[in-house]
Formats: sequence, C-alpha cells, structure tokens
Amino acid sequence: MTAIERPHHAARHRAIFLSDIHLGTRGCQAEMLLDFLRRNESEYLYLVGDIVDGWRLKRWWYWPQPHNDVVQKIMRKARKGTNVFYIPGNHDEAARQYCQLTFGDVRVEEEWIHETPDGKKLLVIHGDQFDGIVRYAKWLAKLGDWAYTAALRLNTVFNWGRRKLGLNYWSLSAFLKHKVKNAVQFIADYEHAVASEARRRGVDGVVCGHIHHPEIRTIDGILYCNDGDWVESCTALVEDFEGRLRIVHWAEEVARENSAIPYNAPARLAAE
Repeated sequence: MTAIERPHHAARHRAIFLSDIHLGTRGCQAEMLLDFLRRNESEYLYLVGDIVDGWRLKRWWYWPQPHNDVVQKIMRKARKGTNVFYIPGNHDEAARQYCQLTFGDVRVEEEWIHETPDGKKLLVIHGDQFDGIVRYAKWLAKLGDWAYTAALRLNTVFNWGRRKLGLNYWSLSAFLKHKVKNAVQFIADYEHAVASEARRRGVDGVVCGHIHHPEIRTIDGILYCNDGDWVESCTALVEDFEGRLRIVHWAEEVARENSAIPYNAPARLAAE
C-alpha cells in the first residue's frame, strides 16, 4: 500500500489497545496498522494478544517487510518511553512462557489491570480463555481457523477489485460473519462470559480481543471493551487523558481524509 504524505501531527492518547494483528498472515493489514502507529502516540500501549500468528507460521512462512516494520515501530515506541505491555493470545500462546519478563522494553504479562485517570480498574486480557472451542476442542478451533483463512483470501481478492475501482477498504468477511445467526450468538455469549469474569474479579471493566468484533458497551454494570482487530475491522481502542474510551476505525478515518483531499492537490509518496 502506498500512502499520500500530507502535513499532520501525531494524535496523543493516554493509552492505546491493539489486538489480533495476526502478523505472519496474508490477511494482516500491516500497512494500515503502520500508518496508525506513525500517526498516534500514547503513554501506554497494550498489545492484547494474537499479535503474531504462530498457528499459521508453523504451517508456512510468510513475513513480508511491512510485518517487520510493524514490529520495529512498536519496539521503537518502547525505546522512546512508551509503556508497552504484551499480553499473548491463543495464536501466539508460545509467548505465555515468558510472562513477567521484559524484552526490549516490552513487558510480557498473562493479563494486566489498567487504571484510568479517575481510578477505574480495567482487566486487560486476550479472552481466548472464555472461548469454549479454543479451550476444550483445539482441533475444532484450528479447523475453524482454516475456514476463516479461506474467507480472508476471498476478502483479499474482493478488496483488490475495490482498489482497482478506486474504492476504499471494506471487510467482506466481517460483513458475512455478522450476518450469520450462530456467529452473532457466539459473540453475545462471549461478551457476557468476559463481563462476568470481570465482575468476579471486582474490577470496573474489561478490555479484550479474540473475536474480531470491536465494541464498547455496559453489560450488567461492567464496562465491556473489545478493541477489534487488524485483519477485518482495522480498529483500536484509545483512552484520552480524562479516561474516556472510544474505538478508532482507522480504515474509515483514512477514507474520510482521502475524500477531503482536493482532486488536484499535490501529493508525493510517503518515504517512511
């Protein structure tokens, strides 16, 4: 992906939460994530699992330069003072053996409690622990992963056609998933299970990923936040300096920016 370079200042947040990047897969929107990372800074950066897709990399190796650039950008943020926490998920579960260790200024933890400026406590966890298929029938989860990969390949071809027509990115796979009744019910069950665990822990809310479905809502008095993914949704959860949380839909923001550029505006390709 090439980008049009135009003057901008990096947006500043107190915290950014990212999950389900799935580096090492063709479905990963690494270029779009790299654009987000370049244009957003924070005091805290939480990597909420499935950052690298170890399941896929075990089967075949796929690691283009943009995927390496994402890793380098995160490491650079950590070196420059951003507090980076890496909370592994099921696709990068091999990293769980390194919990409570620090690598290159990145702290690896099984889970974390993030405290907002007004004193609210949020449990930060990937969330695969509340997915019965992943927990009790891993073979079925991997079969589902294969089917999901096929859908993402279709999504890639679909968006290649959209780019040729001058259209913006749109996730066909996310649209289909949200139209399937069983998938919708699974999402609802998952959200309630995660919220119930947060209530049991005595915290005010939870930030998770895993199901590739960005959401902020209150479930029985618990603030439930899912930061989405960088395969289908291209979303991040951000917290401002007063503790307010919102979901950033980066593909939509880029599309709005591009539509605001005059047709004859001078532009040059980004060098970075």
